[in-house]
Amino acid sequence: MVGGVKQLVVLGSTGSIGTQTLDVVRRFPDRFLVLGLAAGRRREELARQVQEFHPRWIYLEGEDKMPEAGRGQARFMPMEQMVCQRDVDLVVVATTGRAGLVPTLAALGAGKRVALANKEVLVMAGEMVRSRARRSGGQVIPVDSEHSALWQCLQGEALGDVARLILTASGGPFRSLSPEALAQVTPEQALDHPTWKMGPKVTVDSATLLNKAMEVIEAHWLFDMPWDRVQVVVHPQSIVHSLVEFEDGSVKAQMGAPDMRIPIQYALTFPERWPNNALPRLRLEEVGKLTFEALDEARYPCFSLALDAARRGSTYPAVMCAADELAVELFLERRLGYLDIPKLIRSALEAHIPNSSNNPTIDDVLAADAWAREWVRSKV
Repeated sequence: MVGGVKQLVVLGSTGSIGTQTLDVVRRFPDRFLVLGLAAGRRREELARQVQEFHPRWIYLEGEDKMPEAGRGQARFMPMEQMVCQRDVDLVVVATTGRAGLVPTLAALGAGKRVALANKEVLVMAGEMVRSRARRSGGQVIPVDSEHSALWQCLQGEALGDVARLILTASGGPFRSLSPEALAQVTPEQALDHPTWKMGPKVTVDSATLLNKAMEVIEAHWLFDMPWDRVQVVVHPQSIVHSLVEFEDGSVKAQMGAPDMRIPIQYALTFPERWPNNALPRLRLEEVGKLTFEALDEARYPCFSLALDAARRGSTYPAVMCAADELAVELFLERRLGYLDIPKLIRSALEAHIPNSSNNPTIDDVLAADAWAREWVRSKV
């Protein structure tokens, strides 16, 4: 930091998490400085952000330049280079899919603190990420509300005292639909999440609960917790974000209004908590009651598929992530039915033959990702 100002790079700045990150930054103009912005395809939104935040470096997927009017004084720089620059204090990885993998590893290799909101990074290469952070002194800070909640509950506690980690799931918009009704689900229905405002890919993954399986995998890597000690409970109100049960029977829960800016701000300001009147406050008397129920895995085939891939290890998680990403994209384009998403993921996993051991390299992971995408395209 320079003069108490945290200097940030935001990858995926035009997406849901990226724009909410910049919402938080706006509230503290004297305490944050945006050095770099990177986006996927939303050129106009990136140009507006550049005009507002005046970054030194920018990146737009598939481009090597922007019109002068939208670039300001910023210069183009690949994400994996941007995150390693000397003045960068914190890298926010708010991309989705494979786009965040190489920049995250580069940032950790440079000893940076990484606020990670990209689920696929840890799912595809959890051991690689953890090893890179250990060797370089880099740090992964969770941004997802569930992992932020676990992280907060675990502070000051010994991992050896933990009996289990409990992630909550809203159950998505279809937890009471019949199989016949699920076959008729439209993209508009899948994107209408009952409690959270998220990007389209994550919203669909939340409906299929593949998103929650990814969070179980993330928790396994983030907190070095065995698979059988990370569990999920359905909590439709999305007020309790996660819980930790300890060996003595005590349970800690972290609660808050379902607004992603709250865990985003905590990741940005850690280890401090800064007052922000723009964030909603939890009023339990207005919530009324909180309910919990067991997860019916049979209703959510993507959940079991993802966990099975993670337990098999090697490059199976990369195949699962890539197959899901493309299947969701095809569903949103109305080229695939809602119930075809798990079918495609399953068939890709069954067809995959890993080229490596249980310790794949980054090249192995990226090759598996590319294979899975091509395989899914060939089947649709």
